[in-house]
Amino acid sequence: MNSQFSFDIKSIRFDEHYRPAENTRTTTNFANLARGERREENLRNTLTMIDNRFNALAHWDNPKADRYAVELDIITGELSVGAEDEDDTFPAIEMLKTTIIDKQTGKRIPGMVGNNFSSYVRDYDFSVWLSEHNRDRSEFGIPEGFGDLHGKLFKRFVDSDAYRASFSKAPVICLSVSSSKVYRQTDNRHPVLGVEYENDESSLTDFYFGKMGLQVRYFMPPHAVAPLAFYFSGDLLADYSDLELISAISTMETFQKIYRPEIYNANSVAGKIYQPSLEHQDYSLTRIVYDREERSQLAVEQGKFTERHFIKPYRHVLEQWSADYSP
Repeated sequence: MNSQFSFDIKSIRFDEHYRPAENTRTTTNFANLARGERREENLRNTLTMIDNRFNALAHWDNPKADRYAVELDIITGELSVGAEDEDDTFPAIEMLKTTIIDKQTGKRIPGMVGNNFSSYVRDYDFSVWLSEHNRDRSEFGIPEGFGDLHGKLFKRFVDSDAYRASFSKAPVICLSVSSSKVYRQTDNRHPVLGVEYENDESSLTDFYFGKMGLQVRYFMPPHAVAPLAFYFSGDLLADYSDLELISAISTMETFQKIYRPEIYNANSVAGKIYQPSLEHQDYSLTRIVYDREERSQLAVEQGKFTERHFIKPYRHVLEQWSADYSP
């Protein structure tokens, strides 16, 4: 890779005392929870939900369902573009790292890296570039090269010395299924991931994450009410331990219950043929405050911020690097 480009990894603990740094994307799920008068209560309740779900899934040798706790760290991949001073870094990628605490043995067990995924460049791609491309079109279309730069930046981050020095496995990103697609239950069952679903048509998110070198599978874990989308490279079922998979499920299913209760906190279970809907009315709310409308507005603001401070100033350098880069 061009010597002008390098990644550095920063880490901060996500707990009840967490306060977002000034350069943290405020649309990031965990940052949105850590705002307002009830911020500490929000965070405590979220972490309790994660621990409870983890223990429910890791039920073997765990009769009281209290053996494990999950620690979360926010991982930021900061990109330096041709600058020697630290002020020229850009917080390109944010993910979550889980660590499993076995309270019975006292061991700290590495969990999944990835889980949540957020990116300023993705905000730009979806909230600025894609939006402007379709402003005057009668039919929805995708711009040529959409997702190319972001995909290459992600691949370079995972292949960077900084990532390899910090993590031994590739990330797994866990997201909501698309409300515009229909999912069909298969006969495949996994003891932790649960029942697998498939769809006939890829979503725009599938396309975008494909540019990042990630494929997708959909699973509905035991006692869940809707499938989750798992984006990964390699072999999802063989490359990760049961506890690693449980750490991803417990973390991201909790977030989805907060952010999309119509789907993930519904009072009925997804059927064999399932189309998720944010218009669904038969669901329960968590006790955690979250402003979904504000988050959508902030995505546009942060996309424009990215355009001003990253895309436009470095356009020539980024285009040249993207054209030359091959993973």
